Order: sequence, then structure tokens, then C-alpha cells
Amino acid sequence: MVLSLHNYTLIAIGVLAIITGYALMRIDNEVDGFISLYIAPLIILGGYLEIIYAILARKRQS
Repeated sequence: MVLSLHNYTLIAIGVLAIITGYALMRIDNEVDGFISLYIAPLIILGGYLEIIYAILARKRQS
């Protein structure tokens, strides 16, 4: 396999972070709300960065 179990776990965490960010954006349901304007986009960005890291990460060989 190209990716290890650790990589797939990190990808799953990233996907959950993205889903959580969009859910927070929907729950707040305000254009100028603090959560939908500041917190949710940071969580979504963190999720995407986590997925990119999970795809590029390689296990170190000792």
C-alpha cells in the first residue's frame, strides 16, 4: 500500500475537522457571527492542512 495506517488515521481526523467546521458554520447561521466568521474557517483550514500533511508524511527509517 502506498499509505500506512497512520496516514489513513490522519486523513480521517482531517475529514472530521472539515465536517465539524462546516457544521459549526451552519449551526451559527449568521453572516456576522463570531463562530461562522472566525472559528469555523480556521477549523476547516486546519482540516485541509492535516490531510495534505497526511498524504505527504513518510515514516522515518531508523
